[in-house]
Parts: sequence; C-alpha cells; structure tokens
Amino acid sequence: MKNYQILAIALLALSSCGTRTGNNQQAAQPADSAATTTGTAPAEKKLTADMMMKDTIKAGDSVLLTFTVKNNTADSLSFCKWHTPFEPPMSKYLDVKDETGTDASYKGAMAKRIMPPPASSYIKVAGNDSLSVKADLLKSYNITKPGKYTVSYNSQEISGLVVSKSLTFVYVK
Repeated sequence: MKNYQILAIALLALSSCGTRTGNNQQAAQPADSAATTTGTAPAEKKLTADMMMKDTIKAGDSVLLTFTVKNNTADSLSFCKWHTPFEPPMSKYLDVKDETGTDASYKGAMAKRIMPPPASSYIKVAGNDSLSVKADLLKSYNITKPGKYTVSYNSQEISGLVVSKSLTFVYVK
C-alpha cells in the first residue's frame, strides 16, 4: 500500500514539472515584444541577428564574435537577452563544431531560468536600428586544436532572434 502512495505522490510531483505553454509564458514580455515571439508574428516583424568574425584566427588571439541584432521595422521591438552574447556567458547558445562535426566543449556557466522571463530580461531595439556586442568564444568554448570550425546560433526559441546563417573560421597555430 505504501508503494502505491509513494508512486502516486511521485507521479503528481512529476506532472507539475512540465513546460507551460500558451499565453502565460508571454505575460512578462513587454507589449512591444510580441513581434519577437516565434510562430505567430509575420516574418517582417522579427528582429534578426548576424554573426561575424575573422576568417582566420591565430592560436593565442581572441576568437571574437560580433553579434548584431537588427530591427528592420519602423516600430521598436524587444528580444530576450537570455542565451545571447548580450549577457555574460550563462548558457550554450552557440554550436561550435570542428570540421569532423565534433562539438567544441562548452566550459561556461549553465544558468537555470525561471519562466516566463521577467521584463528586465528584454532589450529594446529602436525602429530601423541595430545593437552589436562582441564575445570571445575562448571564454566559453574549448577551442584548442587547429582546424576549420563552424559556429551556429541555437537559441532562437528563447531569445526570439532569427539568425539564418552560420559562419566558419580557421584556427591556426
């Protein structure tokens, strides 16, 4: 009998740990950020982001990534800074792979987040404007061996940013 009670309590606890969906997650977003949510807004109302870096980087140099968020609309739009370089390394928001497809191991922090994101986690981009930030990938990823690497953004669902292109660089000794 005690086993059934423990099982019932465990099932109840596990069922309450599911991911919430629907309007409750968007409640904390600023009113002007509705265009950054995925799946519901027209593509022209999305913020986009581009990544840039040098084609060839020598060992010992910083592996600097420039991440630029663009607002190509006349309206101010917001995005969640979580899982972007606009906050200190707190998550693995990039996939960094060598030419064999092996991931460069992530060595940064992994923050647990409350959902929905609070209003303070959003950054506003004025209409027809952009914001840029630089991040040194060596601070978060173990890039040590020479070779060609591909960098892809993997956190569109969290930030609301559309990053359509990955980039490559060669790491040389």
